[in-house]
Amino acid sequence: MISLDDAAEYLRRADDIVILSHQFPDGDTFGSAAALCMALQSMGKRAKTRCRHAVSAKYAFMFRGVKKQEFEPKTVVAVDVADIDLLGEPIREEYEGRVDLCIDHHAGNRTFAKYTYVDSTAAATTEIIYALITKLGAKITPEIAEAIYTGITTDTGCFKYTNATPRTYRIAACMMETGIDAAAINREMFDTKTRARLEMERRVLDSMNFYLDDRCAVVYILRDMIAESGACEDDLEGLAAIPRQIEGVLVGVTLREKKSGEYKVSLRTQEPVNAAQICALFDGGGHACAAGCTLPGPKEAATERIVAAIGAYLEQQKEDGR
Repeated sequence: MISLDDAAEYLRRADDIVILSHQFPDGDTFGSAAALCMALQSMGKRAKTRCRHAVSAKYAFMFRGVKKQEFEPKTVVAVDVADIDLLGEPIREEYEGRVDLCIDHHAGNRTFAKYTYVDSTAAATTEIIYALITKLGAKITPEIAEAIYTGITTDTGCFKYTNATPRTYRIAACMMETGIDAAAINREMFDTKTRARLEMERRVLDSMNFYLDDRCAVVYILRDMIAESGACEDDLEGLAAIPRQIEGVLVGVTLREKKSGEYKVSLRTQEPVNAAQICALFDGGGHACAAGCTLPGPKEAATERIVAAIGAYLEQQKEDGR
């Protein structure tokens, strides 16, 4: 692990920088990549971003200020990427063993890069990117501010989650002071839904089952559900939050079917349940209230394994008096 000052100094010396985001991108990984790329370009450096999935219409506004530059990378930076596998193929294969610097806020970061800076107290990686850009001496333009604000608002659920700290609000306020339309970003991220998204929400709710005296709710995102609804990746973002919204539910579980037949498991928890500790049992990780792992199918077997682990965790908490 290195300090943020070290990370800034490394980037000052770096040239021809490619910035990698994780697959199935969200506002934080895209916001971090776009903001850092624009800052580096403003310093006269050649920089570009890469992701397994293309920038969708929902997030395209964050990249308006990114100049198109073609070059062979000499420096590889990953942002909001806790594990090399999260880059997805073919990006992972191309850059495995080649990532020079990783900037992240996940406590379970696997330190796959040559140099790593992690601040697990940051609500979003864009919080760290803001501090990094400041140390680099680059100006926070409205375009950069939009990217940083979007990362913060999406990773805090529009400031509803417990990960939002006073520092989070202060940085968001600084971004607003550049003149960005924060209300418009919040509407686009949280209040604007496609018909396909609503169709997916209906199917997800229909799939819901309750376990462990209704303290655990499980939903599914299956490949045929996606095909029937016509949903794209953007339409799936945030669905994992649905089961946790139910009164009395401590652990919301979403199992997404992968092409391989495995299931990507997303946990969203209420305090004092630590989602990362449960997912770590299956070589996963994340945050206290949001974490993930991968389990083999079929879905009945995957469900049984994750529910059993949650049940054992809750029983242990009961014995410990928590």
